[in-house]
Amino acid sequence: MSDWIIQLVKRKLLDNGELITFDEAYKLALLGEEYLLDLISLSYKVTSKYKNKGIYLCSIISAKTGACSENCAFCAQSAHNQASVSAHQMIDPSLILQAAKEAEVFGASEFCIVTSGRGPDEKTFRKVLDAIYLIRSHTDLSVGCSLGILIEEQARRLSASGVRRYNHNLETSRSFFPNVCTTHTYEERVKTAYLVKESGMELCCGGILGMGESLEQRLELAFELRELNPTLVPINFLNPRPGTDMANRSLLTPIEAIKSIALFRLILPQSILICAGGREVVLRDLQPLALLAGANALITGNYLTTPGRLAKEDLQMISDLNMPVAKYTAFD
Repeated sequence: MSDWIIQLVKRKLLDNGELITFDEAYKLALLGEEYLLDLISLSYKVTSKYKNKGIYLCSIISAKTGACSENCAFCAQSAHNQASVSAHQMIDPSLILQAAKEAEVFGASEFCIVTSGRGPDEKTFRKVLDAIYLIRSHTDLSVGCSLGILIEEQARRLSASGVRRYNHNLETSRSFFPNVCTTHTYEERVKTAYLVKESGMELCCGGILGMGESLEQRLELAFELRELNPTLVPINFLNPRPGTDMANRSLLTPIEAIKSIALFRLILPQSILICAGGREVVLRDLQPLALLAGANALITGNYLTTPGRLAKEDLQMISDLNMPVAKYTAFD
Protein backbone atom coordinates (compact mmCIF):
# COMPACT_ATOMS: atom_id res chain seq x y z
CA MET A 1 0.00 0.00 0.00
CA SER A 2 1.24 3.48 -0.90
CA ASP A 3 -0.22 5.19 2.14
CA TRP A 4 2.97 4.46 4.11
CA ILE A 5 4.43 7.71 2.83
CA ILE A 6 1.42 9.65 4.12
CA GLN A 7 1.84 8.05 7.54
CA LEU A 8 5.56 8.84 7.53
CA VAL A 9 4.98 12.50 6.65
CA LYS A 10 2.19 12.70 9.22
CA ARG A 11 4.55 11.54 11.97
CA LYS A 12 7.27 13.96 10.90
CA LEU A 13 5.12 17.07 10.60
CA LEU A 14 2.41 16.51 13.21
CA ASP A 15 4.11 14.39 15.86
CA ASN A 16 7.78 15.32 15.66
CA GLY A 17 7.70 18.82 14.16
CA GLU A 18 10.23 17.81 11.49
CA LEU A 19 10.40 19.05 7.90
CA ILE A 20 10.04 16.61 5.04
CA THR A 21 12.71 15.89 2.44
CA PHE A 22 12.54 16.34 -1.32
CA ASP A 23 12.42 12.57 -1.78
CA GLU A 24 9.45 12.30 0.58
CA ALA A 25 7.63 15.14 -1.18
CA TYR A 26 8.25 13.48 -4.54
CA LYS A 27 6.80 10.20 -3.31
CA LEU A 28 3.70 12.08 -2.13
CA ALA A 29 3.43 13.78 -5.51
CA LEU A 30 3.41 10.41 -7.27
CA LEU A 31 0.43 9.12 -5.29
CA GLY A 32 -2.64 8.36 -7.38
CA GLU A 33 -5.90 10.30 -7.18
CA GLU A 34 -7.33 7.66 -4.84
CA TYR A 35 -5.08 9.18 -2.16
CA LEU A 36 -6.02 12.80 -2.86
CA LEU A 37 -8.44 13.11 0.05
CA ASP A 38 -5.86 11.60 2.40
CA LEU A 39 -3.35 14.17 1.17
CA ILE A 40 -5.83 17.02 1.62
CA SER A 41 -6.74 15.81 5.11
CA LEU A 42 -3.08 15.74 6.11
CA SER A 43 -2.33 19.18 4.69
CA TYR A 44 -5.38 20.62 6.48
CA LYS A 45 -4.16 19.18 9.79
CA VAL A 46 -0.69 20.63 9.17
CA THR A 47 -2.20 24.06 8.49
CA SER A 48 -4.18 23.82 11.72
CA LYS A 49 -1.09 22.82 13.70
CA TYR A 50 1.19 25.58 12.48
CA LYS A 51 -1.20 28.46 11.75
CA ASN A 52 -4.21 30.00 13.48
CA LYS A 53 -7.55 29.09 11.96
CA GLY A 54 -8.78 31.64 9.46
CA ILE A 55 -8.34 33.00 5.94
CA TYR A 56 -6.40 36.20 5.29
CA LEU A 57 -7.65 38.48 2.53
CA CYS A 58 -5.31 40.65 0.50
CA SER A 59 -6.13 43.10 -2.28
CA ILE A 60 -3.75 44.48 -4.90
CA ILE A 61 -3.67 47.40 -7.31
CA SER A 62 -1.74 47.73 -10.53
CA ALA A 63 -0.53 51.25 -9.84
CA LYS A 64 1.69 51.31 -12.94
CA THR A 65 0.84 48.97 -15.80
CA GLY A 66 2.58 47.71 -18.92
CA ALA A 67 5.64 48.76 -20.95
CA CYS A 68 7.92 46.54 -18.86
CA SER A 69 11.47 46.07 -20.14
CA GLU A 70 11.70 42.46 -18.94
CA ASN A 71 10.80 39.53 -21.20
CA CYS A 72 8.93 37.25 -18.78
CA ALA A 73 7.20 34.80 -21.10
CA PHE A 74 3.96 34.62 -19.11
CA CYS A 75 3.43 38.36 -18.65
CA ALA A 76 1.07 40.51 -20.69
CA GLN A 77 2.84 43.63 -19.41
CA SER A 78 6.16 42.81 -21.08
CA ALA A 79 7.14 45.10 -23.95
CA HIS A 80 8.64 41.99 -25.61
CA ASN A 81 5.21 40.34 -25.92
CA GLN A 82 2.36 41.19 -28.25
CA ALA A 83 -0.37 41.24 -25.61
CA SER A 84 -2.88 44.06 -25.62
CA VAL A 85 -3.03 45.69 -22.19
CA SER A 86 -4.15 49.13 -21.12
CA ALA A 87 -0.76 50.57 -20.16
CA HIS A 88 -0.55 53.60 -17.87
CA GLN A 89 2.05 55.43 -15.85
CA MET A 90 1.96 55.62 -12.06
CA ILE A 91 -1.50 56.68 -10.94
CA ASP A 92 -2.13 59.41 -8.39
CA PRO A 93 -1.68 58.35 -4.75
CA SER A 94 -5.22 59.56 -3.95
CA LEU A 95 -6.64 56.96 -6.34
CA ILE A 96 -4.56 54.27 -4.67
CA LEU A 97 -5.98 55.34 -1.31
CA GLN A 98 -9.50 55.12 -2.69
CA ALA A 99 -8.90 51.55 -3.87
CA ALA A 100 -7.39 50.66 -0.49
CA LYS A 101 -10.43 51.97 1.37
CA GLU A 102 -12.74 49.90 -0.85
CA ALA A 103 -10.65 46.79 -0.19
CA GLU A 104 -10.83 47.35 3.56
CA VAL A 105 -14.63 47.58 3.44
CA PHE A 106 -14.75 44.10 1.87
CA GLY A 107 -12.62 42.43 4.50
CA ALA A 108 -9.06 42.80 3.24
CA SER A 109 -6.49 43.54 5.90
CA GLU A 110 -3.51 43.92 3.57
CA PHE A 111 -3.23 46.09 0.47
CA CYS A 112 -0.36 45.70 -1.97
CA ILE A 113 0.83 48.41 -4.38
CA VAL A 114 2.21 46.83 -7.58
CA THR A 115 4.15 48.55 -10.36
CA SER A 116 5.41 47.13 -13.64
CA GLY A 117 9.05 47.32 -14.68
CA ARG A 118 12.41 45.90 -13.71
CA GLY A 119 12.51 48.21 -10.70
CA PRO A 120 11.12 51.60 -9.66
CA ASP A 121 12.59 54.88 -10.90
CA GLU A 122 12.76 57.74 -8.41
CA LYS A 123 9.59 59.48 -9.66
CA THR A 124 7.56 56.30 -9.35
CA PHE A 125 9.15 55.48 -6.01
CA ARG A 126 8.21 58.87 -4.51
CA LYS A 127 4.58 58.42 -5.55
CA VAL A 128 4.58 54.97 -3.97
CA LEU A 129 5.88 56.48 -0.72
CA ASP A 130 3.14 59.13 -0.86
CA ALA A 131 0.51 56.41 -1.34
CA ILE A 132 1.92 54.39 1.56
CA TYR A 133 1.63 57.44 3.81
CA LEU A 134 -1.99 58.02 2.80
CA ILE A 135 -3.00 54.39 3.33
CA ARG A 136 -1.37 54.21 6.74
CA SER A 137 -2.94 57.55 7.74
CA HIS A 138 -6.49 56.80 6.62
CA THR A 139 -6.94 53.02 6.99
CA ASP A 140 -6.00 50.18 9.31
CA LEU A 141 -4.60 48.13 6.44
CA SER A 142 -1.20 46.48 6.45
CA VAL A 143 0.67 47.86 3.43
CA GLY A 144 2.64 45.73 1.00
CA CYS A 145 4.55 46.60 -2.16
CA SER A 146 5.70 44.77 -5.27
CA LEU A 147 7.92 47.07 -7.29
CA GLY A 148 10.40 44.68 -8.89
CA ILE A 149 14.12 44.41 -8.22
CA LEU A 150 15.27 46.70 -5.40
CA ILE A 151 18.52 48.31 -4.39
CA GLU A 152 19.51 48.55 -0.73
CA GLU A 153 18.49 52.19 -0.32
CA GLN A 154 15.01 51.54 -1.74
CA ALA A 155 14.46 48.59 0.59
CA ARG A 156 15.54 50.71 3.54
CA ARG A 157 13.20 53.57 2.58
CA LEU A 158 10.24 51.24 2.12
CA SER A 159 10.82 49.67 5.50
CA ALA A 160 11.13 53.09 7.14
CA SER A 161 7.88 54.21 5.51
CA GLY A 162 5.96 51.42 7.23
CA VAL A 163 5.74 48.78 4.51
CA ARG A 164 5.21 45.52 6.32
CA ARG A 165 5.62 43.05 3.48
CA TYR A 166 7.37 43.12 0.13
CA ASN A 167 6.44 40.75 -2.69
CA HIS A 168 9.08 39.48 -5.05
CA ASN A 169 8.27 36.08 -6.53
CA LEU A 170 10.86 33.58 -7.72
CA GLU A 171 8.22 32.70 -10.39
CA THR A 172 9.59 29.19 -10.92
CA SER A 173 12.49 26.91 -9.98
CA ARG A 174 16.10 27.82 -10.68
CA SER A 175 16.40 25.09 -13.34
CA PHE A 176 13.29 26.21 -15.25
CA PHE A 177 13.83 29.97 -14.91
CA PRO A 178 15.74 30.41 -18.22
CA ASN A 179 12.56 29.23 -19.99
CA VAL A 180 10.65 32.06 -18.37
CA CYS A 181 12.97 35.08 -18.46
CA THR A 182 16.38 35.99 -19.87
CA THR A 183 16.57 39.76 -19.21
CA HIS A 184 17.39 39.17 -15.56
CA THR A 185 18.57 36.16 -13.62
CA TYR A 186 17.16 33.94 -10.93
CA GLU A 187 20.02 35.06 -8.70
CA GLU A 188 18.89 38.69 -9.01
CA ARG A 189 15.45 37.71 -7.75
CA VAL A 190 16.95 35.82 -4.82
CA LYS A 191 19.16 38.82 -3.99
CA THR A 192 16.13 41.11 -3.74
CA ALA A 193 14.36 38.53 -1.54
CA TYR A 194 17.24 38.54 0.93
CA LEU A 195 17.48 42.34 0.76
CA VAL A 196 13.83 42.58 1.77
CA LYS A 197 14.40 40.48 4.87
CA GLU A 198 17.61 42.31 5.79
CA SER A 199 15.74 45.64 5.67
CA GLY A 200 13.23 44.46 8.28
CA MET A 201 10.26 43.83 6.00
CA GLU A 202 8.54 40.47 5.79
CA LEU A 203 9.07 38.56 2.57
CA CYS A 204 6.18 37.57 0.31
CA CYS A 205 7.61 35.20 -2.28
CA GLY A 206 6.05 32.48 -4.44
CA GLY A 207 5.62 31.52 -8.05
CA ILE A 208 3.43 30.45 -10.94
CA LEU A 209 2.49 26.82 -11.55
CA GLY A 210 1.63 25.38 -14.94
CA MET A 211 4.19 27.16 -17.15
CA GLY A 212 5.55 23.89 -18.55
CA GLU A 213 7.74 22.93 -15.61
CA SER A 214 8.13 19.27 -14.68
CA LEU A 215 6.79 17.81 -11.45
CA GLU A 216 10.33 17.77 -10.07
CA GLN A 217 10.81 21.44 -10.96
CA ARG A 218 7.54 22.34 -9.26
CA LEU A 219 8.78 20.69 -6.08
CA GLU A 220 12.19 22.35 -6.53
CA LEU A 221 10.44 25.73 -6.41
CA ALA A 222 8.79 24.83 -3.10
CA PHE A 223 12.10 23.75 -1.57
CA GLU A 224 13.92 26.80 -2.91
CA LEU A 225 11.22 28.94 -1.29
CA ARG A 226 11.75 27.05 1.95
CA GLU A 227 15.39 28.18 1.90
CA LEU A 228 14.19 31.80 1.80
CA ASN A 229 11.61 31.19 4.55
CA PRO A 230 9.02 33.74 3.34
CA THR A 231 6.15 34.69 5.62
CA LEU A 232 3.70 34.61 2.73
CA VAL A 233 3.85 32.36 -0.35
CA PRO A 234 1.61 33.29 -3.31
CA ILE A 235 0.64 30.26 -5.39
CA ASN A 236 -0.38 31.48 -8.83
CA PHE A 237 -1.67 29.32 -11.67
CA LEU A 238 -0.85 30.21 -15.25
CA ASN A 239 -3.81 31.83 -16.99
CA PRO A 240 -2.33 32.00 -20.51
CA ARG A 241 -2.55 35.51 -21.92
CA PRO A 242 -3.05 36.09 -25.66
CA GLY A 243 0.03 37.63 -27.24
CA THR A 244 2.50 36.16 -24.74
CA ASP A 245 4.97 33.35 -25.38
CA MET A 246 2.87 31.11 -23.14
CA ALA A 247 -0.44 31.88 -24.82
CA ASN A 248 -0.89 28.28 -25.99
CA ARG A 249 -0.10 26.57 -22.69
CA SER A 250 -2.84 24.33 -21.33
CA LEU A 251 -4.39 25.08 -17.97
CA LEU A 252 -3.56 22.85 -15.04
CA THR A 253 -6.44 20.57 -14.14
CA PRO A 254 -8.29 21.51 -10.94
CA ILE A 255 -7.15 18.28 -9.26
CA GLU A 256 -3.51 18.95 -10.21
CA ALA A 257 -3.78 22.44 -8.75
CA ILE A 258 -5.33 21.20 -5.49
CA LYS A 259 -2.64 18.55 -5.16
CA SER A 260 0.05 21.19 -5.70
CA ILE A 261 -1.39 23.37 -2.94
CA ALA A 262 -1.38 20.41 -0.56
CA LEU A 263 2.23 19.58 -1.42
CA PHE A 264 3.34 23.19 -0.91
CA ARG A 265 1.65 23.17 2.50
CA LEU A 266 3.48 20.00 3.54
CA ILE A 267 6.82 21.41 2.33
CA LEU A 268 6.19 24.88 3.80
CA PRO A 269 4.25 24.28 7.03
CA GLN A 270 5.18 27.62 8.59
CA SER A 271 4.21 29.95 5.72
CA ILE A 272 0.91 31.56 4.88
CA LEU A 273 -0.09 30.14 1.48
CA ILE A 274 -2.09 32.61 -0.58
CA CYS A 275 -4.16 31.27 -3.45
CA ALA A 276 -3.61 33.95 -6.04
CA GLY A 277 -3.75 34.66 -9.78
CA GLY A 278 -5.48 32.14 -12.02
CA ARG A 279 -7.42 30.41 -9.25
CA GLU A 280 -10.79 31.24 -10.77
CA VAL A 281 -10.06 29.78 -14.21
CA VAL A 282 -8.02 26.79 -13.00
CA LEU A 283 -9.87 25.69 -9.85
CA ARG A 284 -13.33 26.74 -10.98
CA ASP A 285 -15.90 25.07 -8.67
CA LEU A 286 -13.14 23.51 -6.57
CA GLN A 287 -11.96 26.82 -5.10
CA PRO A 288 -13.29 25.95 -1.62
CA LEU A 289 -11.20 22.77 -1.69
CA ALA A 290 -8.04 24.91 -1.98
CA LEU A 291 -8.77 26.31 1.49
CA LEU A 292 -9.04 22.78 2.86
CA ALA A 293 -5.88 21.65 1.06
CA GLY A 294 -3.54 24.12 2.74
CA ALA A 295 -4.17 27.61 1.37
CA ASN A 296 -5.02 30.04 4.14
CA ALA A 297 -5.11 33.34 2.29
CA LEU A 298 -6.68 34.75 -0.88
CA ILE A 299 -6.06 37.65 -3.19
CA THR A 300 -9.55 38.98 -3.53
CA GLY A 301 -10.80 41.31 -6.24
CA ASN A 302 -9.02 41.94 -9.54
CA TYR A 303 -5.44 41.03 -10.42
CA LEU A 304 -2.96 43.07 -12.45
CA THR A 305 -4.32 42.57 -15.98
CA THR A 306 -7.10 40.02 -15.43
CA PRO A 307 -10.38 40.20 -13.48
CA GLY A 308 -10.75 38.30 -10.24
CA ARG A 309 -13.77 37.33 -8.23
CA LEU A 310 -16.08 39.65 -6.32
CA ALA A 311 -15.01 40.02 -2.71
CA LYS A 312 -18.50 39.18 -1.49
CA GLU A 313 -18.26 35.80 -3.25
CA ASP A 314 -14.98 35.02 -1.48
CA LEU A 315 -16.50 36.07 1.85
CA GLN A 316 -19.47 33.77 1.23
CA MET A 317 -17.13 30.88 0.37
CA ILE A 318 -15.15 31.41 3.58
CA SER A 319 -18.37 31.57 5.60
CA ASP A 320 -19.70 28.39 3.97
CA LEU A 321 -16.52 26.62 5.11
CA ASN A 322 -17.13 27.85 8.67
CA MET A 323 -13.79 29.64 8.66
CA PRO A 324 -13.20 33.11 10.11
CA VAL A 325 -11.63 35.96 8.17
CA ALA A 326 -8.22 36.46 9.76
CA LYS A 327 -6.58 39.85 10.16
CA TYR A 328 -2.98 41.01 9.77
CA THR A 329 -2.86 42.49 13.24
CA ALA A 330 0.45 41.02 14.43
CA PHE A 331 3.43 39.27 12.93
CA ASP A 332 2.44 35.67 12.19
